[in-house]
Amino acid sequence: MSDKDLQARLDELETRLAFQDDVINTLSEQLAKQEMDIRELWNAKRLLHNQLKDVSSSNIKREEEEAPPPHY
Repeated sequence: MSDKDLQARLDELETRLAFQDDVINTLSEQLAKQEMDIRELWNAKRLLHNQLKDVSSSNIKREEEEAPPPHY
């Protein structure tokens, strides 16, 4: 291989490395955003679960506690 070929290969590898670094940084940022979204969703789920428990513990009876309808 000539020096010209080696330099071309080295340039190509440097270009690939720069591209891969950019992709890795983009993926890392996206992962951090998704982690924040997941935490936000878990907090919303927890809040809704607590609200549902509060509503279900009010005067609404569970199905097995209800008396059968009069036509039974």
